[in-house]
Amino acid sequence: MLTYRDPAAPVEARVGDLLARMTLREKAGQLNQRMYGWDAYRRTPDGRFELTDALHAETERFAGLGALYGLLRADAWSGVDLTSGAGAADSAALADLVQCHIVQSSRLGIPALFVEEVPHGHMALDGTVFPVNLAVGATWDPGLYERAAAHAAAGLRARGGHVALVSALDIARDPRWGRTEECFGEDPYLAARLTEALVRGMQGQGELFAADKAPVVLKHFAGQGATVGGRNSAESELGPRELHEIHLPAARAGVRAQAAAVMAAYNEVDGLPCAGNRALLHDLLRERWGFEGLVMADGLAVDRLARITGDTVSAGALALNAGVDLSLWDDGFTHLEEAVGRGLVSLAALDAAVARVLRLKFRLGLFEQPYGEQPYGSGKSAPPDGRELSTALARSAVTLLHNDAGVLPVRPTVSRIAVLGPHAATSAHQLGDYTAPQRPGTGTSVLDGLRRLAPAGVGLRHARGCALTGDDRSGIPEAVATAAASDLAVLVLGGSSARTPDTGFAANGAAVTAVSEMTCGEGADLAGLRLGAAQHALLDAVVATGTPTVVVLIQGRPHAVPEAGRAAALLTAWYPGPWGGDAIAAVLLGLAEPSGRLPVSVPRSVAQLPVYYNHKDTEYGGYVDESAEPLYSFGHGLSYTTFEYGTPRLSGRTVEVDVTNTGDRYGRTVVQVYLRRLITSVWPRTLELCAFEGVGLAPGERRTVTLALGAELTGVVEIRVAESSRAALKAVPLQLTLSGCAGTSPRAAE
Repeated sequence: MLTYRDPAAPVEARVGDLLARMTLREKAGQLNQRMYGWDAYRRTPDGRFELTDALHAETERFAGLGALYGLLRADAWSGVDLTSGAGAADSAALADLVQCHIVQSSRLGIPALFVEEVPHGHMALDGTVFPVNLAVGATWDPGLYERAAAHAAAGLRARGGHVALVSALDIARDPRWGRTEECFGEDPYLAARLTEALVRGMQGQGELFAADKAPVVLKHFAGQGATVGGRNSAESELGPRELHEIHLPAARAGVRAQAAAVMAAYNEVDGLPCAGNRALLHDLLRERWGFEGLVMADGLAVDRLARITGDTVSAGALALNAGVDLSLWDDGFTHLEEAVGRGLVSLAALDAAVARVLRLKFRLGLFEQPYGEQPYGSGKSAPPDGRELSTALARSAVTLLHNDAGVLPVRPTVSRIAVLGPHAATSAHQLGDYTAPQRPGTGTSVLDGLRRLAPAGVGLRHARGCALTGDDRSGIPEAVATAAASDLAVLVLGGSSARTPDTGFAANGAAVTAVSEMTCGEGADLAGLRLGAAQHALLDAVVATGTPTVVVLIQGRPHAVPEAGRAAALLTAWYPGPWGGDAIAAVLLGLAEPSGRLPVSVPRSVAQLPVYYNHKDTEYGGYVDESAEPLYSFGHGLSYTTFEYGTPRLSGRTVEVDVTNTGDRYGRTVVQVYLRRLITSVWPRTLELCAFEGVGLAPGERRTVTLALGAELTGVVEIRVAESSRAALKAVPLQLTLSGCAGTSPRAAE
């Protein structure tokens, strides 16, 4: 048996043996992730799948194929829908058909990696849709997210996919950016904890991947959340310290958790695009951090380097020499043979990249089992608990921002509820970007959830009031009349990332012409953060009726809605996924507690930006015409009960605090530990989150919560324990000296 065919041989021996047998053309082919996967097949009128000439041409060109992107992707951009795509019942068979052709096209029988989008669930027909990352950040619950990530990986592998592309590394610093929904929040520590949970859940442990685990490609490396003006793919004005302190900790955590791959971002850092940035991809990622995995370029990012190099051949060479191993759709990597011949790329550099691609294939077991016999059986769906997990995440993300009149949970005396607003009776706008079409009947709106969960005898009346966007106010009189005749009004407002075939798309799938209701998502950046004019008019009119009004915001970014402060209560649910209506209704009715905490600061207006809590510790003066402080601070969130925090105690690197539920209901609080540096060599930040722990307590229950401070924290610092970043500023500090190199920012030192 040839060594590379021997499953008992060590992975490195198999990689070396196969590499030695490959021609230059075959090696270059392994580094190309060519064509859109949905162009590789078509459905025949009788429902079968057949391969296209495009796939035959690509496999002939490269003597096989290194990777194929989005074979199972379905959305408005791909044009794949419920009639033309592969669902849970037949996607594994489609994957087998394509893989069989690729293996047979390869002289050495090398299978392809099937790379799929899994931003908040597998972006395929019948894939479980979870709440978006910003909602995950609001849960402050890595354990729950780890279970959801494991479920997503199992579903992907059951469908014939191999590799998961997952947003995790972008930090939300400007909420005007349309991809804010893909961020875990504005804080690097929170993002790092959730990134670790993601990698653990999806990949598991060990060198080889289990049949229900999937290697993760963490997006995007690095600094993409700091683009100027919140504009997609724009430049990032980042100094080294800001990059290391804010935008790299999540990536560092992912590398330590053994993430299989990272994706180089579109943006540039100090003038050099990430896909061609050797200092970032090689010197930092590989040399200093010891990363041994794969680096993938973002879609068409390599070709953008031609603006620097002059042509796509040299652009491909620049990317490979910088540290990119696998392209995505671009032309530059198709000329690697020429680049080697011209001396632009050394054979050693090419071999190193090919080895990393092959290594991942061996770790997945693709040479032994390139197709068939998926963990749940070919043609079968993923485990049946996807809805339950998605709803649990959505419930945990619902964040109560104010409840001044104590109208929540809905009181037993309420017998008539008006359910109003453009989001009230639809689940289509709860899903977020990067979501496949849903089958009819999938999902629950807030109105659906209230109808199902409200006590018998409670009457529900619905009026839409207005559209999500625009200034059409014709439905407001009906909504006002409905509210005036009710004991309570639930007004569901927000934005949408829903795309339709009418959306104009760039070659990489970003929206370039957003449809009328699309206010968020990739390519849908905003100059302002207010909702549509009609939504604000509806809010004013409903509150003016005098009926106690609860405002629910369904959104992919923190919109500036200070007028909601006049409502009796305000919640944000972010994009909660298909079954978000059940989750929101359960919280409104008191069947579940509002346990979410803000992963981002909520601005009063766009003119304040930036408003993140961990700014530099300057005097931070206000404006003459506006406060400089956010409307609601990072970490904020109320419960239906109250908690009392005792005096924190320090023991070495451990913080202890007694927490007591002083109310009459069960509730969950998130104990947050913030650090303030006292003696440093550079200007410090006001606060830095350094530990957190969620704790659920019965009425009257008291528990000691123990939190460990990371070994990387050093210097003379203050420790503050509180329920939010704003409360931490008022908390009594505990001063201590953490052993290590005092005065050095540990994040920058990495």
